[in-house]
This record gives sequence, C-alpha cells and structure tokens, in this order.
Amino acid sequence: MPPRTLSGDQTGIDVALVRRLLQARFPHWADLPLSPTGSAGTSNVMYRLGTDMVVRLPRTAGAAGDVDKEHRWLPRLAPGLPASVPAPLGKGAPVDGYPWPWSVYGWLEGENPSAGRLTEPVALARDVAAFVTALRRADPTDAPPAYRSEPLAARDGATRSAIDALRDEVDAAAAGAVWEAALAAPGPQGPPVWVHADLQPGNLLVAGGRLCAVIDFGCAGLGDPAVDTIAAWYVLPASARGAFRAALGTDDATWARGRGWALSIALMELRHYQGTQERMASIARHVLGELIADGGR
Repeated sequence: MPPRTLSGDQTGIDVALVRRLLQARFPHWADLPLSPTGSAGTSNVMYRLGTDMVVRLPRTAGAAGDVDKEHRWLPRLAPGLPASVPAPLGKGAPVDGYPWPWSVYGWLEGENPSAGRLTEPVALARDVAAFVTALRRADPTDAPPAYRSEPLAARDGATRSAIDALRDEVDAAAAGAVWEAALAAPGPQGPPVWVHADLQPGNLLVAGGRLCAVIDFGCAGLGDPAVDTIAAWYVLPASARGAFRAALGTDDATWARGRGWALSIALMELRHYQGTQERMASIARHVLGELIADGGR
C-alpha cells in the first residue's frame, strides 16, 4: 500500500488563492499578513496567517476527507493530552479553483526534531511516551478507525514487494527478518485504542529539546497500539529507545509489531518518494537503517 497522499502539490495553491478563500469565508482575516510556512508536508499546504494562526489546505481529495474528522475530534482529545494539538478556529468551503474544505488553526510554536540533533533524547522519549499513553486512554466511543488500522498481515504482499524492489538500497535479508518476526508476534490482546498513527518527525514539534506539540491527526483513530511505537525508530536514537519502551510499558509482542509497522511504512515511503521528495525518502532510509542496526531491540 503506497503512502496515503501523492507527492507534490496537486492544487496550484498560492497566496492569491488563499486570500480569495479567506475573503469568501473569513473576510475579517483576509487582510492579515499571509506567507507560506515552508512545510514539506505531503498532505497539506500551510500558510501562516497573522502572528497566531495558520491556514491549512489539503493537497488531495484523500487529505480533504480528514478535515471534518479533525474538526470533530481534536477539541475532544486535546484536554486529555500532555502536549498541544492543533486547535480548529474555522472551517472553509470550496471555491472556484479549489475543490475541498480547508481549515484555520491556531499557530503552534516549535520545530521538527531531526535525527542526530536531539538535545534531550531521553526526555523527549518520555514525553512522546506520555503523549501516546494519554491518547490510548481517550474514550473510544464512536471513534473512527485509524488510517493504519488493518492487521499487520494485511500489508504482507506490499511489504515483501517493496523489499524486493529496494534491494539495491536495503539489506533485503535483514529487512525480511524484521518483517517475519513482526508477523510471528501475537496480535493485540485488547480492543483497538486511539492512535495518532503517523508519529514521524514532521508531525512533532519540540522546544528546548522537549515535546511541545503533535500535529496532523489525519491518520488518527482506533487501531493497534503498536502503530504508535514507530516513533522509536522514526524520531528517537537507539540510546533513547529503552526509555521510550519502558515508559510505555510495551511488551515483546507489541514492540515486534511496532518494528514491523515502522519497517512497512518506511519501505513504502522510500519506494514512493525516492526521486521526487528527497526529504521524505531520506527519513525512510534512516528508519530502515535504524531498524536493521538495532537487531530487534
């Protein structure tokens, strides 16, 4: 299964279009300073609006389907979470030249964590674990399935195909061993829980080395708690993974499934983004290297 969005901007979004959208729906904001954020996101384009807001516009129909979900669920989830999450301030409608709903959120300060440049990796590991734990405890009543809510085995064919296609870049035997161990692990022993399902560097914000916000809940919903352990390899160095796992209280089976999720996601991202979005491809390569190097830890 490929990543959920296409690479590149599918909509021709620019400042003029965003101002037209604002004028049609929120004219009281239409004359505020407006500038692109430089975000490398693959699902949405973001423009900073004034000093304390951001306009977020889906690039694709798939991402547009997340707008209603975020507006419904983020205000419900936020009070129980130990880090900030986007606060919806308004929802816009399509106009001629832009076919989807879009959002205005409060601006969240912080920067994305970068591999090899974390100043407080163990503290960050515990912060992320606290966020994941709190999210798992959120009331599941009427919650949607997560984007990554399928059994891990449902990804078997696509994952093996990606391993084969990337033999020139990935140690196929080592990747295959990680995958086999994940498939052999027992499945979840309880009901699905709330998961973010995309805890990658681009969706975390840090300040002073500590987690301050988690963004982009388009993949969030009910799923296997192992899905959110992908942060161990996407975000954290090997030296902090033990602290992350201990803070979560993760058993061997969940950890093995988490390694499988991280492997499968990174393989498909590398296959999809290589040659088109090097930042995403580079992150995927890093994750695969970490998974293979850690020997199952």
